[in-house]
Amino acid sequence: MLISPTSIRLAHTVLATTLWVGVLGLSACGNKDDKKVATQVAAKVGSEEISVHQINQILSRANTGNATPQAVQKMGRDVLEKLIDQQLAVEQATENKLHRSPEVVAQIEAARRDILARAYIQQVTSALPKPTAEENKKYFTEHPQLFVERRIFNVQEIVAEPSTGTSEQLRGLASTGKSMEDIAAWLKEKNIPFNGGSATRAAEQIPMEILPTVSALKDGQTTVLESPQGITVLRLASSQFSPVNEAAARPRIEQFLTNQRASEAVAANIKQLRAVAKISYMGAFAKPEGTATEASQPAAVATPPTAASADQTKSAIEKGIAGLK
Repeated sequence: MLISPTSIRLAHTVLATTLWVGVLGLSACGNKDDKKVATQVAAKVGSEEISVHQINQILSRANTGNATPQAVQKMGRDVLEKLIDQQLAVEQATENKLHRSPEVVAQIEAARRDILARAYIQQVTSALPKPTAEENKKYFTEHPQLFVERRIFNVQEIVAEPSTGTSEQLRGLASTGKSMEDIAAWLKEKNIPFNGGSATRAAEQIPMEILPTVSALKDGQTTVLESPQGITVLRLASSQFSPVNEAAARPRIEQFLTNQRASEAVAANIKQLRAVAKISYMGAFAKPEGTATEASQPAAVATPPTAASADQTKSAIEKGIAGLK
Protein backbone atom coordinates (compact mmCIF):
# COMPACT_ATOMS: atom_id res chain seq x y z
CA MET A 1 0.00 0.00 0.00
CA LEU A 2 1.29 3.44 -0.87
CA ILE A 3 2.18 5.71 2.03
CA SER A 4 1.62 9.44 2.43
CA PRO A 5 3.96 11.97 4.09
CA THR A 6 1.69 11.88 7.14
CA SER A 7 2.09 8.15 7.48
CA ILE A 8 5.82 8.39 6.87
CA ARG A 9 6.08 10.84 9.77
CA LEU A 10 4.03 8.51 11.92
CA ALA A 11 6.40 5.68 11.00
CA HIS A 12 9.28 7.80 12.18
CA THR A 13 7.40 8.42 15.42
CA VAL A 14 7.06 4.67 15.91
CA LEU A 15 10.79 4.19 15.54
CA ALA A 16 11.58 7.13 17.82
CA THR A 17 9.26 5.71 20.45
CA THR A 18 10.79 2.26 20.36
CA LEU A 19 14.49 2.93 19.97
CA TRP A 20 15.05 4.49 23.42
CA VAL A 21 14.09 1.38 25.34
CA GLY A 22 16.03 -1.91 25.46
CA VAL A 23 13.62 -4.49 24.11
CA LEU A 24 13.13 -7.85 22.51
CA GLY A 25 15.94 -9.54 20.57
CA LEU A 26 14.67 -12.00 18.00
CA SER A 27 16.90 -14.85 19.00
CA ALA A 28 14.40 -17.66 18.65
CA CYS A 29 15.02 -18.44 14.98
CA GLY A 30 14.38 -22.04 14.05
CA ASN A 31 11.71 -22.68 16.65
CA LYS A 32 8.49 -23.77 14.96
CA ASP A 33 6.29 -22.31 17.68
CA ASP A 34 8.03 -18.94 17.36
CA LYS A 35 7.57 -19.00 13.59
CA LYS A 36 3.91 -19.59 14.13
CA VAL A 37 3.69 -16.63 16.53
CA ALA A 38 5.53 -14.39 14.06
CA THR A 39 2.84 -15.00 11.43
CA GLN A 40 -0.14 -14.39 13.71
CA VAL A 41 -2.31 -11.33 13.28
CA ALA A 42 -1.97 -8.87 16.16
CA ALA A 43 -4.87 -6.62 15.10
CA LYS A 44 -7.14 -5.72 12.22
CA VAL A 45 -7.91 -2.20 11.12
CA GLY A 46 -10.88 -2.59 8.82
CA SER A 47 -9.78 -5.26 6.36
CA GLU A 48 -6.05 -4.62 6.86
CA GLU A 49 -4.04 -6.88 9.14
CA ILE A 50 -1.18 -5.90 11.46
CA SER A 51 1.02 -8.90 12.17
CA VAL A 52 3.20 -9.81 15.10
CA HIS A 53 6.04 -9.90 12.58
CA GLN A 54 5.59 -6.16 11.94
CA ILE A 55 5.83 -5.47 15.67
CA ASN A 56 8.89 -7.68 16.08
CA GLN A 57 10.57 -6.04 13.11
CA ILE A 58 10.39 -2.66 14.86
CA LEU A 59 11.39 -4.07 18.24
CA SER A 60 14.40 -5.84 16.73
CA ARG A 61 15.94 -2.50 15.80
CA ALA A 62 16.27 -1.53 19.44
CA ASN A 63 18.98 -2.53 21.86
CA THR A 64 17.80 -5.66 23.67
CA GLY A 65 19.48 -4.57 26.91
CA ASN A 66 18.23 -6.36 29.99
CA ALA A 67 14.55 -5.94 29.25
CA THR A 68 12.23 -8.15 31.28
CA PRO A 69 9.47 -10.17 29.57
CA GLN A 70 6.95 -7.75 31.08
CA ALA A 71 8.79 -4.76 29.61
CA VAL A 72 8.95 -6.46 26.22
CA GLN A 73 5.23 -7.19 26.30
CA LYS A 74 4.37 -3.59 27.21
CA MET A 75 6.60 -2.20 24.48
CA GLY A 76 5.04 -4.59 21.98
CA ARG A 77 1.59 -3.29 22.87
CA ASP A 78 2.77 0.31 22.56
CA VAL A 79 4.22 -0.41 19.12
CA LEU A 80 0.97 -2.07 18.08
CA GLU A 81 -1.02 1.04 19.04
CA LYS A 82 1.35 3.18 16.98
CA LEU A 83 0.97 0.84 14.01
CA ILE A 84 -2.81 1.09 14.34
CA ASP A 85 -2.55 4.90 14.31
CA GLN A 86 -0.30 4.66 11.28
CA GLN A 87 -2.72 2.39 9.42
CA LEU A 88 -5.60 4.77 10.10
CA ALA A 89 -3.53 7.63 8.66
CA VAL A 90 -2.60 5.50 5.63
CA GLU A 91 -6.25 4.73 4.95
CA GLN A 92 -7.19 8.39 5.13
CA ALA A 93 -4.30 9.34 2.87
CA THR A 94 -5.38 6.73 0.35
CA GLU A 95 -9.02 7.82 0.54
CA ASN A 96 -7.91 11.39 -0.13
CA LYS A 97 -5.80 10.13 -3.06
CA LEU A 98 -2.63 11.53 -1.53
CA HIS A 99 -0.76 8.45 -2.74
CA ARG A 100 -1.20 9.71 -6.29
CA SER A 101 0.37 13.12 -5.74
CA PRO A 102 3.70 13.61 -7.55
CA GLU A 103 5.47 14.52 -4.30
CA VAL A 104 4.39 11.36 -2.49
CA VAL A 105 5.11 9.14 -5.49
CA ALA A 106 8.62 10.63 -5.68
CA GLN A 107 9.18 10.06 -1.94
CA ILE A 108 8.06 6.45 -2.17
CA GLU A 109 10.37 5.82 -5.12
CA ALA A 110 13.26 7.48 -3.29
CA ALA A 111 12.60 5.29 -0.23
CA ARG A 112 12.53 2.16 -2.42
CA ARG A 113 15.84 3.06 -4.05
CA ASP A 114 17.41 3.83 -0.68
CA ILE A 115 16.31 0.50 0.82
CA LEU A 116 17.60 -1.50 -2.15
CA ALA A 117 20.93 0.36 -2.22
CA ARG A 118 21.45 -0.20 1.50
CA ALA A 119 20.60 -3.89 1.13
CA TYR A 120 23.24 -4.20 -1.58
CA ILE A 121 25.83 -2.37 0.53
CA GLN A 122 25.04 -4.70 3.43
CA GLN A 123 25.65 -7.66 1.13
CA VAL A 124 28.99 -6.23 -0.06
CA THR A 125 30.27 -5.53 3.46
CA SER A 126 28.87 -8.51 5.36
CA ALA A 127 31.73 -10.84 4.37
CA LEU A 128 34.55 -8.44 5.24
CA PRO A 129 36.97 -9.76 7.89
CA LYS A 130 37.11 -8.09 11.27
CA PRO A 131 40.20 -6.06 12.20
CA THR A 132 42.86 -8.14 13.92
CA ALA A 133 44.32 -7.45 17.35
CA GLU A 134 47.54 -6.40 15.61
CA GLU A 135 45.68 -3.85 13.47
CA ASN A 136 43.93 -2.45 16.53
CA LYS A 137 47.22 -2.08 18.41
CA LYS A 138 48.91 -0.49 15.38
CA TYR A 139 46.22 2.17 15.13
CA PHE A 140 46.46 2.88 18.86
CA THR A 141 50.24 3.26 18.63
CA GLU A 142 50.19 5.43 15.48
CA HIS A 143 47.63 7.93 16.83
CA PRO A 144 48.89 9.05 20.25
CA GLN A 145 46.94 12.36 19.96
CA LEU A 146 43.71 10.37 20.16
CA PHE A 147 44.76 8.15 23.06
CA VAL A 148 47.85 8.36 25.28
CA GLU A 149 48.33 12.08 24.50
CA ARG A 150 44.65 12.92 24.18
CA ARG A 151 43.73 16.46 25.23
CA ILE A 152 40.60 18.54 25.63
CA PHE A 153 41.09 21.84 23.82
CA ASN A 154 39.47 25.17 24.65
CA VAL A 155 39.85 27.17 21.46
CA GLN A 156 38.97 30.56 20.04
CA GLU A 157 38.35 30.71 16.30
CA ILE A 158 37.97 33.31 13.59
CA VAL A 159 36.94 31.98 10.18
CA ALA A 160 37.43 34.42 7.31
CA GLU A 161 36.42 34.10 3.68
CA PRO A 162 39.36 33.05 1.49
CA SER A 163 41.00 35.86 -0.51
CA THR A 164 44.37 36.49 -2.13
CA GLY A 165 47.10 37.28 0.37
CA THR A 166 44.83 37.13 3.42
CA SER A 167 46.34 33.97 4.91
CA GLU A 168 49.89 35.36 4.76
CA GLN A 169 48.84 38.58 6.46
CA LEU A 170 46.92 36.69 9.13
CA ARG A 171 49.98 34.53 9.80
CA GLY A 172 52.00 37.70 10.20
CA LEU A 173 49.54 39.10 12.71
CA ALA A 174 49.47 35.82 14.66
CA SER A 175 53.27 35.54 14.72
CA THR A 176 53.59 39.02 16.25
CA GLY A 177 51.31 38.06 19.11
CA LYS A 178 48.23 40.03 18.04
CA SER A 179 45.12 39.17 20.04
CA MET A 180 42.02 37.66 18.49
CA GLU A 181 40.31 41.04 19.01
CA ASP A 182 43.09 42.76 17.05
CA ILE A 183 42.81 40.21 14.23
CA ALA A 184 39.01 40.63 14.09
CA ALA A 185 39.46 44.42 13.94
CA TRP A 186 41.95 44.05 11.07
CA LEU A 187 39.54 41.86 9.09
CA LYS A 188 36.75 44.34 9.66
CA GLU A 189 38.98 47.19 8.50
CA LYS A 190 39.80 45.28 5.31
CA ASN A 191 36.10 44.47 4.74
CA ILE A 192 36.83 40.74 4.79
CA PRO A 193 33.76 38.78 5.97
CA PHE A 194 34.38 36.53 8.96
CA ASN A 195 32.75 34.71 11.85
CA GLY A 196 34.16 34.11 15.30
CA GLY A 197 33.50 32.05 18.35
CA SER A 198 34.90 29.73 21.00
CA ALA A 199 34.44 26.04 21.68
CA THR A 200 35.65 23.12 23.75
CA ARG A 201 36.65 20.13 21.67
CA ALA A 202 38.18 16.78 22.49
CA ALA A 203 40.94 15.49 20.23
CA GLU A 204 38.58 13.12 18.41
CA GLN A 205 36.27 16.01 17.50
CA ILE A 206 39.01 17.72 15.51
CA PRO A 207 39.52 16.66 11.86
CA MET A 208 42.35 14.17 11.57
CA GLU A 209 44.16 16.24 8.94
CA ILE A 210 44.66 19.16 11.35
CA LEU A 211 44.85 17.32 14.68
CA PRO A 212 48.68 17.08 14.64
CA THR A 213 48.89 20.87 14.12
CA VAL A 214 46.46 21.62 16.94
CA SER A 215 48.07 19.07 19.26
CA ALA A 216 51.44 20.73 18.72
CA LEU A 217 50.14 24.06 20.08
CA LYS A 218 50.86 25.13 23.64
CA ASP A 219 48.30 27.05 25.66
CA GLY A 220 48.13 30.63 24.42
CA GLN A 221 49.58 29.89 20.97
CA THR A 222 47.82 30.70 17.68
CA THR A 223 47.91 29.05 14.26
CA VAL A 224 46.35 29.76 10.87
CA LEU A 225 44.66 26.95 8.93
CA GLU A 226 43.53 27.05 5.31
CA SER A 227 40.80 25.15 3.50
CA PRO A 228 38.65 25.75 0.41
CA GLN A 229 35.87 26.89 2.74
CA GLY A 230 37.88 29.58 4.51
CA ILE A 231 40.89 30.67 6.54
CA THR A 232 40.77 29.82 10.24
CA VAL A 233 42.73 31.64 12.89
CA LEU A 234 42.78 29.29 15.86
CA ARG A 235 44.05 30.21 19.31
CA LEU A 236 44.46 27.54 21.97
CA ALA A 237 43.17 29.32 25.08
CA SER A 238 43.79 26.32 27.35
CA SER A 239 43.89 22.53 27.33
CA GLN A 240 43.94 19.56 29.65
CA PHE A 241 45.18 16.02 29.25
CA SER A 242 42.57 13.28 29.23
CA PRO A 243 44.31 10.10 28.04
CA VAL A 244 42.53 6.92 27.00
CA ASN A 245 44.22 3.57 27.65
CA GLU A 246 44.40 0.78 25.10
CA ALA A 247 41.85 -1.43 26.81
CA ALA A 248 39.22 1.31 26.79
CA ALA A 249 40.04 2.31 23.23
CA ARG A 250 40.08 -1.20 21.75
CA PRO A 251 36.35 -1.67 20.97
CA ARG A 252 36.07 1.82 19.50
CA ILE A 253 39.18 1.33 17.36
CA GLU A 254 37.80 -1.97 16.10
CA GLN A 255 34.51 -0.32 15.16
CA PHE A 256 36.35 2.54 13.45
CA LEU A 257 38.53 0.18 11.42
CA THR A 258 35.48 -1.92 10.51
CA ASN A 259 33.66 1.15 9.20
CA GLN A 260 36.75 2.35 7.37
CA ARG A 261 37.18 -1.04 5.72
CA ALA A 262 33.53 -1.07 4.72
CA SER A 263 33.79 2.42 3.23
CA GLU A 264 36.82 1.44 1.17
CA ALA A 265 35.21 -1.80 -0.01
CA VAL A 266 32.05 -0.01 -1.10
CA ALA A 267 34.05 2.71 -2.89
CA ALA A 268 36.03 0.08 -4.79
CA ASN A 269 32.87 -1.85 -5.66
CA ILE A 270 31.03 1.21 -6.95
CA LYS A 271 34.08 2.26 -8.95
CA GLN A 272 34.13 -1.17 -10.60
CA LEU A 273 30.41 -0.98 -11.37
CA ARG A 274 30.86 2.47 -12.91
CA ALA A 275 33.68 1.16 -15.10
CA VAL A 276 31.40 -1.32 -16.85
CA ALA A 277 28.11 0.63 -16.74
CA LYS A 278 26.90 2.82 -19.60
CA ILE A 279 26.28 6.24 -18.03
CA SER A 280 25.05 9.13 -20.18
CA TYR A 281 24.79 12.67 -18.85
CA MET A 282 21.90 14.68 -20.28
CA GLY A 283 20.82 18.28 -20.59
CA ALA A 284 22.55 20.73 -18.27
CA PHE A 285 24.64 17.86 -16.89
CA ALA A 286 25.98 16.79 -20.30
CA LYS A 287 29.79 16.70 -20.52
CA PRO A 288 31.87 17.76 -23.53
CA GLU A 289 33.24 14.99 -25.71
CA GLY A 290 36.42 13.48 -24.31
CA THR A 291 35.83 14.77 -20.79
CA ALA A 292 36.76 12.17 -18.23
CA THR A 293 33.97 11.26 -15.86
CA GLU A 294 34.90 11.37 -12.22
CA ALA A 295 33.77 8.27 -10.37
CA SER A 296 31.80 9.29 -7.34
CA GLN A 297 32.76 7.63 -4.12
CA PRO A 298 30.91 7.50 -0.83
CA ALA A 299 32.26 9.96 1.66
CA ALA A 300 34.14 8.17 4.40
CA VAL A 301 31.82 7.59 7.31
CA ALA A 302 34.53 6.23 9.54
CA THR A 303 35.33 8.88 12.12
CA PRO A 304 37.97 8.92 14.86
CA PRO A 305 37.20 6.04 17.24
CA THR A 306 36.09 8.17 20.17
CA ALA A 307 34.15 10.77 18.21
CA ALA A 308 30.41 11.13 18.65
CA SER A 309 28.36 10.66 15.50
CA ALA A 310 26.72 13.73 13.98
CA ASP A 311 23.40 13.61 12.17
CA GLN A 312 24.05 14.42 8.52
CA THR A 313 22.28 14.00 5.23
CA LYS A 314 23.82 10.96 3.56
CA SER A 315 23.48 9.25 0.21
CA ALA A 316 22.03 5.76 0.11
CA ILE A 317 25.55 4.36 -0.01
CA GLU A 318 26.67 6.38 3.01
CA LYS A 319 23.57 5.34 4.92
CA GLY A 320 24.27 1.72 4.07
CA ILE A 321 27.74 1.90 5.57
CA ALA A 322 26.53 3.93 8.52
CA GLY A 323 24.05 1.14 9.25
CA LEU A 324 26.96 -1.13 10.04
CA LYS A 325 27.89 0.95 13.08
